[in-house]
Amino acid sequence: MTTSDLERTFDTLWLQLGGQPLTAEHRFAPPRRWRFDRAHVMARIAIEIDGGTHNGGRHVTGAGYTRDCEKLNTAAARGWLIFRLTSDMLRDDPVTHLGMIRDKIEDVLT
Repeated sequence: MTTSDLERTFDTLWLQLGGQPLTAEHRFAPPRRWRFDRAHVMARIAIEIDGGTHNGGRHVTGAGYTRDCEKLNTAAARGWLIFRLTSDMLRDDPVTHLGMIRDKIEDVLT
């Protein structure tokens, strides 16, 4: 899988904010091919980085949204906490949005 520009932006910001190492493209429900964009496996915290929210990307189409719901509901049923981020969130206030994820990971691990 290739890393998108938005995922690279997330990775850079995450490191700048002192976030713990994350697993990219973590597959959580084999044999399904579902993957989290980023995950802290030990804390069971996943991060979905949703691009295209303003220009008709897959996440905002009816079918795409339904598939996302199925994936994220399955993950929640398996004990995962999922954070969703948009490009706006990373651009406008990354400290708040990434900080809450970083802090939650720390809370779970302590």
